[in-house]
Amino acid sequence: MTDDKDVLRDVWFGRIPTCFTLYQDEITEREAEPYYLLLPRVSYLTLVTDKVKKHFQKVMRQEDISEMWFEYEGTPLKWHYPIGLLFDLLASSSALPWNITVHFKSFPEKDLLHCPSKDAVEAHFMSCVKEADALKHKSQVINEMQKKDHKQLWMGLQNDRFDQFWAINRKLMEYPAEENGFRYIPFKIYQTTTERPFIQKLFRPLTADGQLHTLGDLLKEVCPSAIAPEDGEKKNQVMIHGIEPMLETPLQWLSEHLSYPDNFLHISVVPQPTD
Repeated sequence: MTDDKDVLRDVWFGRIPTCFTLYQDEITEREAEPYYLLLPRVSYLTLVTDKVKKHFQKVMRQEDISEMWFEYEGTPLKWHYPIGLLFDLLASSSALPWNITVHFKSFPEKDLLHCPSKDAVEAHFMSCVKEADALKHKSQVINEMQKKDHKQLWMGLQNDRFDQFWAINRKLMEYPAEENGFRYIPFKIYQTTTERPFIQKLFRPLTADGQLHTLGDLLKEVCPSAIAPEDGEKKNQVMIHGIEPMLETPLQWLSEHLSYPDNFLHISVVPQPTD
C-alpha cells in the first residue's frame, strides 16, 4: 500500500468529546453527575465505556441495574457500529460535546443487539475483517494468518495500540503489484433518510480498462441521490471519519487509508446542514 502513515495515525487517534448523562427516569440514591470522555472514533461503545458504567453505578442500587445502553436524541446507538460512524450519521451537525444518554432499564429489543461481553464485540469485529478480506483477497490473507495474528489485531484495537494493530493490518492492505488494487472494495453506505440500514454491493477499484474508480464513481452507481446534480445545489454531505473526501479521490486509496479497523469504508450520507 502507499505509505501515508500520517493519515493512518490521524484516523486512528480521532476523538469525539462526549458528555454521558444518566436518563432522568433511572432510579438513583443521589444525583448522578454527567461523565465526560474522549471517545475514539475507530472503536465501539461497549469497548470504551467501562468507566461510564462504573461512574453511574456508584449512585444506583444493584437491583436497578440491568444491561447498559445508549441513545442520542431518542435514537438507540448500535454498539456494533463504530463510534465515528454513529457520530457522523446522527450528530455531525450538532455542537460538541456529543450528548449521549445512558440507560440501565427498558432495553430496546427491536433496535439493538444485546452485548453480553467484550467477546461479542470481538466476534463481530473479526467477522467483519474476514468479510472484508473475502472481498479484497478471496480470504487468502486472513486465512494465512495465525490465530495469534487475529488476536493481535483485536488486542491492538481493544487497547488502542496503533503500532500493534497496524503491524498485522498492513498485510490486509497489500495486493500484488500487477493488480493495482484489491479485488473488490469493502464499503457500506449509510443514510438516515431511508429504512434500509446500509447499501453494500460488489464494486471494483479499477475500471475495465484499468483506470482508478473514484468515490464519485461509486456514489453515482450505488447511491446517486448522494451527489448534487451539476446545476443543482448540494443537498447532502458524504462523510468518512468526520471529513468530506473529494469525490475525485481514488477508492483504492480511501480503502487503504480511511477504512475503519474492521477494514470497511463506512460512508455516511447526511443532509447538508442548513445553518
